[in-house]
Amino acid sequence: MDTHKMNTALMNTLEITDVPWHRLTTPYGRGTDLPHLISNEEYAAIADLIEHQGTLWQVTPWALLFLLRNMHARRPEDITLSELELYHTVVQALDIENLQADSQESVESLTMLLDEKYLWPADSDPEEDELEWEEEEARGYDPVAFWSYYDWSCRLLKQALPDFESLLQHYADSEIAESLSELVQQLRKNFKYKKTNQIKKTGDISSK
Repeated sequence: MDTHKMNTALMNTLEITDVPWHRLTTPYGRGTDLPHLISNEEYAAIADLIEHQGTLWQVTPWALLFLLRNMHARRPEDITLSELELYHTVVQALDIENLQADSQESVESLTMLLDEKYLWPADSDPEEDELEWEEEEARGYDPVAFWSYYDWSCRLLKQALPDFESLLQHYADSEIAESLSELVQQLRKNFKYKKTNQIKKTGDISSK
């Protein structure tokens, strides 16, 4: 099995309790509450912790991993507008960041973002955390790690596109159908841009 397949298999077998949420950050502190919020489907509260003013955070791809996995396993009629609004918020942040995609690098696998060098100290001290944020480059927010939060969020949403398309077929005219239609269009546009950008970069490399 190649490295990509091994990393994918590992990611797909992760349980929510395997992620050290208390060592990952949000705009408002640590991500300790996210497993509870995900379990209780508190989408508005989750959205506040995974996106802020167009910025994605350490917790974002991990929250998406389990939210999208749960969505895949649920009945179509269980989807809610608040959950779809959460995905819209992330996609909008991806659209903004795509403008800077040409020169960015990402980690090879999502699980690499659980490396000790990216994780915050296990013992959460608000004062020490505040000092860490004042550093020029806070832990877990070096350029490669930071871009990886966008890249892997994008990859996870891309994998879920068939689920969104299937849900769209299930709903007739409704607010949910309208939201799903807009989301599917946004995702297709985003991935078309990403694919075009990758082809462009490959062409630039091959021409050198």
